[in-house]
Amino acid sequence: MRLAAPRAILFAVALAFSGAAFAVQPDEMLDDPALEARARALSAELRCLVCQNQSIDDSDASLARDLRILVRERLKAGDTDEQVLAYIVARYGEFVLLKPRFSLRNALLWGTPAVLLVIGGAVLAVSIRRRERPPTKALSAEEKAALAKVLDGEG
Repeated sequence: MRLAAPRAILFAVALAFSGAAFAVQPDEMLDDPALEARARALSAELRCLVCQNQSIDDSDASLARDLRILVRERLKAGDTDEQVLAYIVARYGEFVLLKPRFSLRNALLWGTPAVLLVIGGAVLAVSIRRRERPPTKALSAEEKAALAKVLDGEG
């Protein structure tokens, strides 16, 4: 009875870390260990378009399998890592990259909300400063006399 809890914990941990091992099927693997290592490294950089927050190396989706096979085919054809990534990005768009490349387009995408926030704050500050305050009227003689009485403690 005492060993049941540690075994269950060990089983749960092993199960949690085994997902990536089952994603790449044995029939997908390349015979050349160096090419397979390159394929694994490239697969870790590519997003599963079905799962969206997993690499194709970690995903069991059929599209991820197709992409893994495509990566391996391009490597067997003699493409460099950069050529493989360029080929896949050309086919599926930059969204397929888990870590998008820095470009002016991406900078605009990420920077626009901050710029708009700064501009909005500046417009708000200027509008508050320019807001017209109603002019204050001078006190009449009667009001001045009543105020003087209150301040002197007579009122």
